Amino acid sequence: MFINKTNDGLNNVCGKNIAYFRTALNISQRQLADKMQLVGINIDKNAIQRIECGKRFVTDIEIIAFVKVFNITYEELLNTQKNEND
Repeated sequence: MFINKTNDGLNNVCGKNIAYFRTALNISQRQLADKMQLVGINIDKNAIQRIECGKRFVTDIEIIAFVKVFNITYEELLNTQKNEND
């Protein structure tokens, strides 16, 4: 049987990293949603919250936008070792 969740039951591997990079920039979830909209991704504060807590899947298009907004690499965004240490 195919299960598309992480070992700890999350729907994504980058949500904790998104929360980390957002707080490092000292911006709110609403401000992050606004920045995502500026790069062409229609997302709201509630979707950001659901991504960060692992309740929502993240599309490849959104991953590209997060990398642009945070000015980081894909490897940094998808680093699962950072998540395992949390």
